[in-house]
Amino acid sequence: MKTSVLETLAQPDATVPQSRNRIAADYAELVKARLTLLVLLTTAVGYYLGARSPVNSLGLFHVVFGTAAAAAGAAALNQWWERKVDALMQRTKTRPVPGGRMRPAEALIVGGLLSLVGVVYLAITCNALSAFLSALTISIYIFAYTPLKRISTFNTLVGAVPGALPPVIGWAAARNQLDSGAWSLFAILVLWQLPHFFAIAWMYREDYSRAGFQMISNDDPTAARSASQSVFFSMLLLVVAGMPAFLGITSQMYVLIELALGAWYVASSMRFLRIHTAPAARSLFITSIVYLPLLLLAMILTKL
Repeated sequence: MKTSVLETLAQPDATVPQSRNRIAADYAELVKARLTLLVLLTTAVGYYLGARSPVNSLGLFHVVFGTAAAAAGAAALNQWWERKVDALMQRTKTRPVPGGRMRPAEALIVGGLLSLVGVVYLAITCNALSAFLSALTISIYIFAYTPLKRISTFNTLVGAVPGALPPVIGWAAARNQLDSGAWSLFAILVLWQLPHFFAIAWMYREDYSRAGFQMISNDDPTAARSASQSVFFSMLLLVVAGMPAFLGITSQMYVLIELALGAWYVASSMRFLRIHTAPAARSLFITSIVYLPLLLLAMILTKL
């Protein structure tokens, strides 16, 4: 019986036992399912905040589906690109491609197809602006952020850009334009990511250094640099995150909630600066994960 090209590319090493559950888990890891879920959330919030009442549920589905496909594709392409580097790091060496459970060509095909489907789907079902922003997100993530990680510490800021564009895509799908409301969401997501990234980079600084990634956590054994930057950006976020209320997107009640959440984020960053330990860095990381959905929920509940 002849084997198709795709089936041949998908053949794993014969020495690695496969199961349906294992294959499903590998694909979920390839597209970074948990990160893609965050993209779904921020995209949906961007659409909801930008939409005129009543919210078009079908339009919401279209933008979330298209953006999710594009984000999953970008994640797969990123893992294809960094497969050799991932093999050098403890936290990534068991990913499907470096772990030998998936051929690089399969990851490339899956990533390329999902990226294309996501952009085209948005163009057909939403508008050209949201499709353009989706393509821009993929391009920055793959062709700017990914190679820059081995060149300059500036990669962290560049990497925050594609991470902050999904709510802008949602807003663009709802209004077919970009205004101060869209850019306020972009600014909030950029600033939120930086302490989040700094905490991760310091916790895994040896791994990143082994892979040749240029992070501010390199040569920062006391965490003084990483923690001080975390404090600076979390304090800046405390101010900027109030913009939706002043732009008339949310009520003033949102400001009170935002200030409480922001103070918590700043306090966690300052604790990291004060004690310089792995548990403090992990606490900041966890705080960042909890902070964002609570902030987005506050925006939803107080939308005008």
